Amino acid sequence: MFSEPEPDSPSLNLQGGAAPGCNHDYRPEPAAAPPASPRGSPASWPLPADPSPRSPFTPALPALGPGGLGAALDPDPGAGAERGSPGQAQPQAFGWGCGDRQRRAWGPRPSRRGSGRGRGGGGAAAQLGGLAAPGAEASAPAGSSLRGGARDSKREQGAGRDPGPRRGSRKPCAGSLPLRLQPRSAPSALLGSRSLSSSVRSRPGRCPPPACAPGRSQASGCSRPKVGTGSGRHRWRGRLGTQGDHGAAMGTALVYHEDMTATRLLWDDPECEIERPERLTAALDRLRQRGLEQRCLRLSAREASKEELGLVHSPEYVSLVRKTQVLGEEELQALSGQFDAIYFHPSTFHCARLAAGAGLQLVDAVLTGAVQNGLALVRPPGHHSQRAAANGFCVFNNVAIAAAHAKQKHGLHRILIVDWDVHHGQGIQYLFEDDPSVLYFSWHRYEHGRFWPFLRESDADAVGRGQGLGFTVNLPWNQVGMGNADYVAAFLHLLLPLAFEFDPELVLVSAGFDSAIGDPEGQMQATPECFAHLTHLLQVLAGGRVCAMLEGGYHLESLAESVCMTVQALLGDPAPPLSGLMVPCQSALESIQSARAAQAPYWKSLQLQDVTPVPTSPSTHSPEGRPPPLLPGGPMCKAAAPAPAPSSLLDQLCLCPAPSVRTTVALTAPDITLVLPPDVIQQEGSALREETEAWARPHESLAREEALTALGKLLYLLDGMLDGQVNSGIAATPASAAAATLDVAIQRGLSHGAQRLLCVALGQLDRPPDLAHDGRTLWLNIGGKEAAALSMFHVATPLPVMTGGFLSCILGLVLPLAYGFQPDLVLVALGPGHGLQGPHAALLAAMLRGLAGGRVLALLEEDSTPQLAGILARVLRGEAPPSLGPSSVASPEDVQALMYLRGQLEPQWKMLQVRLIAEAWLCPGARLCRRGRWGGQGK
Repeated sequence: MFSEPEPDSPSLNLQGGAAPGCNHDYRPEPAAAPPASPRGSPASWPLPADPSPRSPFTPALPALGPGGLGAALDPDPGAGAERGSPGQAQPQAFGWGCGDRQRRAWGPRPSRRGSGRGRGGGGAAAQLGGLAAPGAEASAPAGSSLRGGARDSKREQGAGRDPGPRRGSRKPCAGSLPLRLQPRSAPSALLGSRSLSSSVRSRPGRCPPPACAPGRSQASGCSRPKVGTGSGRHRWRGRLGTQGDHGAAMGTALVYHEDMTATRLLWDDPECEIERPERLTAALDRLRQRGLEQRCLRLSAREASKEELGLVHSPEYVSLVRKTQVLGEEELQALSGQFDAIYFHPSTFHCARLAAGAGLQLVDAVLTGAVQNGLALVRPPGHHSQRAAANGFCVFNNVAIAAAHAKQKHGLHRILIVDWDVHHGQGIQYLFEDDPSVLYFSWHRYEHGRFWPFLRESDADAVGRGQGLGFTVNLPWNQVGMGNADYVAAFLHLLLPLAFEFDPELVLVSAGFDSAIGDPEGQMQATPECFAHLTHLLQVLAGGRVCAMLEGGYHLESLAESVCMTVQALLGDPAPPLSGLMVPCQSALESIQSARAAQAPYWKSLQLQDVTPVPTSPSTHSPEGRPPPLLPGGPMCKAAAPAPAPSSLLDQLCLCPAPSVRTTVALTAPDITLVLPPDVIQQEGSALREETEAWARPHESLAREEALTALGKLLYLLDGMLDGQVNSGIAATPASAAAATLDVAIQRGLSHGAQRLLCVALGQLDRPPDLAHDGRTLWLNIGGKEAAALSMFHVATPLPVMTGGFLSCILGLVLPLAYGFQPDLVLVALGPGHGLQGPHAALLAAMLRGLAGGRVLALLEEDSTPQLAGILARVLRGEAPPSLGPSSVASPEDVQALMYLRGQLEPQWKMLQVRLIAEAWLCPGARLCRRGRWGGQGK
């Protein structure tokens, strides 16, 4: 059924696979000879190599949360043998690009009404997840056809008429060798039945440490010392903290049902054959190989009821899809031809109801507090499906149904939908474009209207309608090859400012991984670890209530890796370092600038930033049903670019064991009254007295016994972090010795193996005078004195006094600098006069935790330790920070000061750019603000 790739088709060589539980950094090797075409060409460009050497990264297995989250593990230890062990299913080699056989001119696909033998119906509804299948619905009107032109407007629904489907044509892409289907039993765990897996009973509250891949020792896999050895210096010592009742739900749900692999293409259609059952089995097999499925609470998907489908779909359309259960092959092919890029199978109705029900199951589990977040592995996908039309492989709109269900059943008033699929989710946009309770964000390959689905309303100026103006955010990518820096910049400068102002109660993700590297549909360059960072950035919203649902993704290897990275982030594992240079391309900046300008009239967070639109090029959009014109020299006029050279990832994996301890609190004296999560450790060990005194000797403020004790605890903790025994930590120090202790921590980190160290100092903390400007340390001071001379590695800004200004500072300055610097160790120091409340400090620590593999050390004054240690410990171990609530507007002075500083730093730090051409912010207000608040001289 599925065609073989071309004999000379390059492929990924991952036959060895990874051992269960092993984490790795996915970094494709650059091709030996990259194409000489510009970045905007359809060629799949390899990502550039890292600009400098980096210490190997060790993602940590997350600890089990309060309330015995061990119950969220596999409830059936014996089921693994039935499903097949990870070693039974080794992935095949998959082609990266489109074969010449399947490359054809884009445009509306011709009708393919082939002949074939009739096939009986199947897939009868059954009881799943404890809910009975609903009865039969009314049939569709006889002779009705859903093939037609574009919907004129949403007002047609109010007049009692269902609009026709929006049509376009999808670019065909090559298939690849299918994975072998493994026999397995359907996950039968329900929310109420939980038990610990036998593999972790010997150590309650922890997951077993992963092993390295066969044939690769720890020494050969990475250069970091073995976990638990302490590099021969000492073994880390501590005791468990006290469980606190902070009311945070913990755990990650994985919703799946094996029946969703039943629907498949029955006839020859190169356009649709890429949507196949192996998309699910490849992702699930990889999750099992990594030991990630066992760490999740497995939920069996149920079928959505007729009433639940009716939240967004018309009864006539639901009845029409229901009838496909009894149609033969010829009838199914004829019905499929009435829609755009769709195929039906006798089991499609059952599978589509399971896919919608999986989203409902996940939302219910999150909103009732049973789990913190989760992922639904589903097919068919849903984000193209409209009220009365299937479209683009999508039958029922899974995410839209989940959003409507959350509003109706759980009474939510603010829902954020993030669609990172490479295709525009026009179905979701149409359903919520006039609804101010749903903020919909989509980035998608657009190419000025030349890419499927060829819709004018996919452009940046489509911002909603009626009461929903400003609640639809479109970010069109007008070139292929967008990478990690482009995706992160879009989140920092567009999505997150709007999301914090919106203050959602729930985040739904249309998780399409055709926007990842290697996918023939998207032709983008974002590597799988990028999706761990995107997921991490979303988890600071809505109290961490994030529900992701699978959409696209057609390169099986890239899809499986991206799914694993997303689940690791949901579990609370630190994100791996990003590959490549963190420099957004000019086309991405143009798109971000256009989207910010389109949204500025509706969002206060953008109104003070002098957002100007980008001059637009002549429109290339054509009426639906016709191919857009080929412009001379346009990307579609060029010959199909060759696929990239084969790349082997096995030798690039850093298969290091995870630290046995996640978060540590180092206090001068143990505090039994300090409320900490159960797996956070109060450190008992300390560095040797002679070593501590040697480090303290140059600093007079460290001469006192109390300061020496605190310094010894800090050195011991820092060594444990750099040796891989501890992932993150919190250390207390006397207020009088805060600056000196921070100086020692920086010098110790640099001398103990940190290649790039980021120090975020809040309050009155001066930069150490002997700190070299060699590029290894980035000093960022918020609320301190201005630097005497402008420096790329010494940045200072006033501390905003309002929540809106604080968010602008974090999103517009701290995080862009941090992602551009890519540190392998982060120090956060709260010095005298920092003025941060617990939620603000937690948000800062949580967002910085996405850097450096989660190696974040927070240095607190002893006076503020009781108020901040507990909340910081929770976010450093992977919990979501508390919501800040509706954000206030930043003051004009704060905004101008921030814009001036960004303008000065943009030439060196490209992640700060939010416009195509950087401007020098030299307005009179900025000069006055800079003199009055920073004490410096304006230029």
